[in-house]
Amino acid sequence: MFSSIKIVIKTRAVFGGSQIFKACASQRVIKQGNFDGDQTNVSFTRRMSGKGFNVPPSAEFVARVSGIATMCKLPFQETADGLDAAFVGVPIDTGTSNRPGARFGPRHIRAESAMIRLYNGWTRAAPYESLRVADIGDINVNLFDLKDTCKKIREAYRKIVATGCIPLTLGGDHTIAYPILQAVAERHGPVGLIHVDAHADTSDMILGEKIGHGTPFRRCVDEGLLDCKRVVQIGLRGSGYSPDNYEWSRAQGFRVVEAVECWHKSLVPLMEEVRLQMGTGPVYLSFDIDSLDPAFAPGTGTPEIAGLTPIQGLEIIRGCRGLNLVGCDLVEVSPPYDTTGNTALTGANLLFEMMCVLPKVKYY
Repeated sequence: MFSSIKIVIKTRAVFGGSQIFKACASQRVIKQGNFDGDQTNVSFTRRMSGKGFNVPPSAEFVARVSGIATMCKLPFQETADGLDAAFVGVPIDTGTSNRPGARFGPRHIRAESAMIRLYNGWTRAAPYESLRVADIGDINVNLFDLKDTCKKIREAYRKIVATGCIPLTLGGDHTIAYPILQAVAERHGPVGLIHVDAHADTSDMILGEKIGHGTPFRRCVDEGLLDCKRVVQIGLRGSGYSPDNYEWSRAQGFRVVEAVECWHKSLVPLMEEVRLQMGTGPVYLSFDIDSLDPAFAPGTGTPEIAGLTPIQGLEIIRGCRGLNLVGCDLVEVSPPYDTTGNTALTGANLLFEMMCVLPKVKYY
């Protein structure tokens, strides 16, 4: 129970004094300090427990274009220690089979995330009053060796999840889901998977290689990382190499929801069924931006026409509320193919929505 929350803004000198405003019927927020337009360090303090929360500075007082571009303008810290959730970038595209550029995805998602405010306007989620969150930077990947990169990702995520922190990953191509799930499954056992994508990513080999952005979930099944009866793939579409491109997925017990099944309808009823399928066990959410129609998200490596809408993307993520989410990713944003920045902006908002449905998030 929140008795009160204190926001401390440490700066130099132009706007001074303190201001008290009402946040809800049972809570008052105190804002103290001076302001001259510089980047600020902001924190919530829960007086009863003493636990602090990181809070992005408000654009009412700090210009969005100022400061270092961290996710949602959150503080940066080097490790996940003490965090409930962390944004982490994995800037690779060496597993990409078509158009490269996803290595720049994390950087551009962070830049566009400056638009995102503190609360979810529709769901009333208050993540920064509920979780201690920070941006812990990028994994130092090896752009010349994909197998070594996977090793580096796996080792880094082992350290993240060992702290109890939930990783929110900015990709990077979809290869990264494989080593991330290796680390997640080591801690939690086989996990349920909500996979939102235009492609099943279950190929066995691509050009003689077993690791790439079209193979991660095949490798995950090979290694027993997934609870196959709790796997759903949503938004699959496009041409294939066989009459039934998703036969292998169905044979493993995956639920396959092709994009055509989603046309012209709300996905709220679907997500009610998915929540029942996932139950109370650990769940990982992997969201490929190419699940959205390229009219909305052209900045990606392997676009497919006739995809999901951003509204349906929100319905899927918001439908994950109440699940035992142990990790999420947003992958395949390739900024060179969208000079408007809209694909990265969409990705940033979807990541914010993922944070809002994590366990223990407070809703007004």
